[in-house]
Amino acid sequence: MSPELYAAYLAACVVLVLVPGPTVTLTIANSLKHGTRAGLLSVAGTQLGLAAMLAIVGVGLTSLVEAMGHWFDWLRLAGAAYLVWLGWKMIRSAGRETGGGEAAPPRGGFLLQGALVALSNPKTLLFFGAFFPQFVDPARDFGLQIFIMGVTAMAVAVVSDSVYALAAGRARRVFSARRVAILERVSGGFLIGGGLWLAFSRSR
Repeated sequence: MSPELYAAYLAACVVLVLVPGPTVTLTIANSLKHGTRAGLLSVAGTQLGLAAMLAIVGVGLTSLVEAMGHWFDWLRLAGAAYLVWLGWKMIRSAGRETGGGEAAPPRGGFLLQGALVALSNPKTLLFFGAFFPQFVDPARDFGLQIFIMGVTAMAVAVVSDSVYALAAGRARRVFSARRVAILERVSGGFLIGGGLWLAFSRSR
């Protein structure tokens, strides 16, 4: 890619990550409930999910995803239900602690949880399938350009999401228990909102 084209793509990536989605909400929620380490593990999990989607785009399976839209609708609905369940669980447990003094971690761990939430939105596949070609130089190696754009998208996302995790983890230590409980309820509400958005959005 030319430096000018790459700079335009990088700027577009930064603009896109400034709009928080379900994965950011999950990261904030886990950081508030379980601490910074949990939030960063959630970030790592969402990066695994994003990497899988970028790999699918890179091998040219976007058209296959479109052809199998009804299967991905089921995946989208399952992911939406999972987010709503997480949000409701967080609202109900806001401010509570287990006997050991810390909230119990999710089954499967934060890494798996982050990956599942990232993979629960197959629209990401279609988005990158339409987004990448806008910045591809047809006169240069297509595979290398896709690789560069994928790595860049992941790097921008991991920096942005990690900032959210660190900020929420710090808020957990600084804020009073009552304020943390309020933030947990708000985060739970956003998780439910993200789940409902996924449930009622359409891939076309």
